[in-house]
Amino acid sequence: MDGSLLILGFSGPELTTAEAALFRKLQPVGFILFSRNMVSPEQTRKLTDALRDLSKSQPLVAIDQEGGRVTRTKAFAPVAPSAPALAACAQLKVTGRAGKLTGDLLRLLGVNLNFAPVLDLDHHPEEPNALRGRSWGRDPQRVIDHAGQWNRELRKRGIATCAKHFPAGGRAVADPHHELPASSATLEELLREDVVPYTALMPELDAIMLGHVEFPHIDAAFPASLSPRIIRRFLRDQLGFDQHLVLTDDLDMAAITRRYGRGEDARLALEAGNDLALICHRGESAVAAAEAIDTLPRGILTDAWERVERLRENLRRPMPWSGKKWQDTCAGLADLAAAVPGIAEVTPCSNSPVAGY
Repeated sequence: MDGSLLILGFSGPELTTAEAALFRKLQPVGFILFSRNMVSPEQTRKLTDALRDLSKSQPLVAIDQEGGRVTRTKAFAPVAPSAPALAACAQLKVTGRAGKLTGDLLRLLGVNLNFAPVLDLDHHPEEPNALRGRSWGRDPQRVIDHAGQWNRELRKRGIATCAKHFPAGGRAVADPHHELPASSATLEELLREDVVPYTALMPELDAIMLGHVEFPHIDAAFPASLSPRIIRRFLRDQLGFDQHLVLTDDLDMAAITRRYGRGEDARLALEAGNDLALICHRGESAVAAAEAIDTLPRGILTDAWERVERLRENLRRPMPWSGKKWQDTCAGLADLAAAVPGIAEVTPCSNSPVAGY
């Protein structure tokens, strides 16, 4: 039994003895950091170094660092402007600057994979679907332009990226953290709008995250994150994302836990075409997930391992820690935040100088 197709979260800013023992035993492919794991830049870098030390292969060290309200480093670093604020600013140079600074910040902390950009079109901006303040907009071309520029600069700084929440998280009208949303969209509607940013940016994306949303006109049996119809037949076979790493959103969300047990969810996820299962909060349940994954046909596991290794081969090592580089990066983020209006504002960007432009 191993956890080589799991990304796991853990409880605090230091690994407990039990967590460290579990991770040594399972050897998960990677870890995800949340605000609960980070109290200072030095502590965070020490933590990510420790995660590498207990891993036999270079692990994925992941985070959700989108800017705006989804910023895990708020306790000790300035917050980059949100996607809608950057899109409203309408200056690709500014958007690129945000990506560059985010990349530098993460690499100093020892992170190598960012679960971003969000490519969801903002179909329901007023609905409580967890995307408020996170989407680049409703127009596919606007999303392509700005998410693409941000993504490009992040990757130049040595951070792998993961687009989300395929195929169309923006069509949800409920929050999958609390319940499973459903959308009446058809495959034709998704092809016309929602998947356009994915296909346009395909060569520049390292990974794709599946959203916990039901599309009964496409697959009446499973949500997108567990759907062979959406993952194997649509994303991989029809759209051609067969070389990309594909993973679930957090399987600990109520959208999944209320319908599936731990183990069954991970097995269904990989059987449907995901390469990795993401368990963000109940790390102690990873043994059940790993045991269930081990029951899958060897061919499914081999395909997933091959895609994991392709990504691993391109991962960059963390930057050597530098207090000066950290201070310069934070100063750049502070200048950027001061120059870009918040999401409630619609005025153009400030003309005040921003360091590094």
